[in-house]
Amino acid sequence: MIQYNPKSWLSLIFDLYSRHVFRSLLPLLSFIGLFCAFFCFIIVDVLGWHYQGTIAFHSILGVILGLFLVLRTNTAYDRWWEGRKLWGRLVNDCRNLALKVDAFLEDEEDKLYFKTMIPNVVFAMREHLRDSILIGDMEFPTEEIKNDIIKSSHRPNKIHGMLYHKVNDLYKNGKITGEQLFLFDKELKGFTDIIGACERIKTTPIPYSYSMFIKKFLFIYSITLPVSFIWDFHYWSVPIVMLTFYFLVSVELIAEEIEDPFGQDINDLPLNELSVKIKRNILEILKAK
Repeated sequence: MIQYNPKSWLSLIFDLYSRHVFRSLLPLLSFIGLFCAFFCFIIVDVLGWHYQGTIAFHSILGVILGLFLVLRTNTAYDRWWEGRKLWGRLVNDCRNLALKVDAFLEDEEDKLYFKTMIPNVVFAMREHLRDSILIGDMEFPTEEIKNDIIKSSHRPNKIHGMLYHKVNDLYKNGKITGEQLFLFDKELKGFTDIIGACERIKTTPIPYSYSMFIKKFLFIYSITLPVSFIWDFHYWSVPIVMLTFYFLVSVELIAEEIEDPFGQDINDLPLNELSVKIKRNILEILKAK
C-alpha cells in the first residue's frame, strides 16, 4: 500500500503510479489511437466527408457510463475497506488474547507457546489469502507442530484448532478457571470469523455479467468517440479520444486492483506491515519477566 501525503498536490499529480497505469494501458491506448487515426484518414482524406458534428449522443451515454463507474469504484472500495476493518479487528483480537494470556497464566512455558502461536495466526492468514504455501515469518514451538501446520490444507484453521486445544488443556490442568476459559473464547472464535469474512471477499468477485458489461460499454463508448469529434477537430480527435479513454479506463483499472485487497498490488492492504506490527506487539506484551 502506498503511503502518501494527501495535501501534497505536486507529488500526487506527478506520482510514479500514473506512469504505472499508463504502461498498463499502453497497448489499449495505442489501439484506440491507431483506430482513430485510421478512421480520420478514411473519412477526411479518402472520402472527404463532412457533416455537422454533435456530442449530444456521447454526452448522454457519458452520464450513464459515469454512474456505472461510480457504482463500480464504490463497490470495489467497499471490499477494500471491509478487508481493512477485518484486519484492524485481527490486530485488536491478537492484542487482547495476548493480554489475557499475560494476566491469566503463570507458567512461562505456556506463555511462550502463545507468544509463538498468536503471530502464526496472522502470518498463516496472510499467506492463505494470497494462495501461498510459504510459511513466511512463522516460528514453531516444536517440530511436530511445524509439520502438522505445513501439512494442513487450511493452515489458519489448523492453528486456531491448536490454540483451542491448548486453552482446553490449561482448563483441564487447573491453570485457568471456567470463567477465564470463557473469556479466551471470544478472541479464538474471532480468528475463525475473520478468516471466513476475508475468504468471502476474496472468493466472491464482482459478478461476471456486470464486469463484462461495463468493459464492453467502455470499449464501445471509446471506439465511437471519433464519430462525434472528427467533423470539427479532424486529426486532433486522436489525442482527445486517447485522453478520454485513458481517464475512463484508469478508473476501471483501479477498481480491479482494489476489489481483491489481500494481494500484493501497490494499492492493496499493507498485510506485511500489519503482520509484523502484530508480532511486535505480542512479543512486547508477553516478554519474559
